[in-house]
Amino acid sequence: MKVNYDREVDVLYIQLSKKKPAGVIELSDGINLDTTKDNKIVGIEILDASSRLDLKTILTYSIDLDKEVLTPNPV
Repeated sequence: MKVNYDREVDVLYIQLSKKKPAGVIELSDGINLDTTKDNKIVGIEILDASSRLDLKTILTYSIDLDKEVLTPNPV
């Protein structure tokens, strides 16, 4: 996962996958999901980001993951 912020246009982009997006789903005005052909979410775009969230907290973060999330399910 990568988080990018473009100060010049005030857009925050959260890249969830390296797959190339094939479409966009608009969740609300200025909040979009980039998706693949099979509707997998690959990114989240937030326009006017500085007015929608505290950039100091989103650009400094930590992640706590359950060990089960990282372990693949046996087939």
